Amino acid sequence: MLSAPPSRVAIIGAGLSGLTLAIALHRQGIACHLYELRDPTTSTSGALMLSPNALRILDTLGLYKQLSSQGYNFETIAFKNSEEVTTDRYYLGNEKLYQYKALRVYRQVLLTELRAMVDQLHIPVTYGLKFSHIISEDDNGVSFAFVDGSRASADILVGADGIHSTVRKYVAPGVEPKYSGQVAITCAIQKSKIIPEGVDYDMPVAIHGKHGAFVMAPQDIDGSEVLAGTQRAWPEQDRAGWDALLADKEKLLALFRTNIEDWPATAQTALNNVPENTLSIWPYYVVPKLERWYSPGKRVIILGDAAHAIPPTAGQGASQGFEDSFTLAAILPQLGANLPLDTALVYWKDMRQERVDKVIALTLQLNNSRLPQAEREKLEKDGKAWQSGDAGELGWLYNALVEEDVLAWVKTKTKVARTCPVDWITSKLVG
Repeated sequence: MLSAPPSRVAIIGAGLSGLTLAIALHRQGIACHLYELRDPTTSTSGALMLSPNALRILDTLGLYKQLSSQGYNFETIAFKNSEEVTTDRYYLGNEKLYQYKALRVYRQVLLTELRAMVDQLHIPVTYGLKFSHIISEDDNGVSFAFVDGSRASADILVGADGIHSTVRKYVAPGVEPKYSGQVAITCAIQKSKIIPEGVDYDMPVAIHGKHGAFVMAPQDIDGSEVLAGTQRAWPEQDRAGWDALLADKEKLLALFRTNIEDWPATAQTALNNVPENTLSIWPYYVVPKLERWYSPGKRVIILGDAAHAIPPTAGQGASQGFEDSFTLAAILPQLGANLPLDTALVYWKDMRQERVDKVIALTLQLNNSRLPQAEREKLEKDGKAWQSGDAGELGWLYNALVEEDVLAWVKTKTKVARTCPVDWITSKLVG
């Protein structure tokens, strides 16, 4: 049983969650080593939404300023009906209510900035190693192997290796991601090809039509490039099948343009100007709710998409991964005689699971608002599709001070057993 802060943490996966965890652990004085299969020169496509809860963490870690200047800052996504009249707005950020606007930024930009900070902090990263399996786990730590036969050890191993996590096979044997039945089809298109010059048109936007929602979201600094897309029901494929669909641009474009005549004018314009080379797909997979995010021996932990892949509708997939990393890094330095690892991990997982459950419920409401019209209207009547309410209604999500919450719990759990000498002297002087 670990009853002191770990001195060596191994992180499998140098993606967004893994890099953030490494930086947050360094901030807490805990050494770590990252292991990543992909070469850092590999380019990553696409962009993602970051809401105030994620941006607050990145700000604390010293990354927000440079990121905000490299992305598209905005506050709401407009909901339009089939006549393209704005009927609602969903806040992805708000400077007045939540201290930050939302940020849409290229994934590669975010990775580049995180990697640069990891390099600056001299955190070791080994690339080109594919994790194989856990060799042993006991009170002395965890030993693990890579596919090439090399081995390593640490006090704790954290799997931040994504939705198809190999580490999860050890923590939750037999659990596999489940396909939602929906695939997003998207393209990157110049805004000038969709909206005439001088016309003011709300973006990001979800245009709700007969067959669902057509989404357009600016994704560069000046908003001149727009991601445009919709989701379709499609049978599950294996990896080769998904690759084949992505490669067949003619078939993919035809699927994208299905029932084009039923879309409002702006969506039709976008669909008639698709740059085929930018077509992409995103099959929506989710990870079933896990009993735990750690091994029985508590030395192997998973987080981010490895523990709870969340569809992107609410812009919380990466954001919740950041929260996982930031809160785990906050709690590990607090381990001691009054706070053993098993107690800390049970609290951490339960606290994170409760929050993830609320995010998944919100995501489901937003997903329901993007369904075909007949299904959407029924769900709206039953209160199961998103409809905005009071200003600040998302404060529970965006204004959460997750590190402070962890430290407050630690304080109550340990009953302030360790009082700093300075505090003791100060109390005596004041007294």
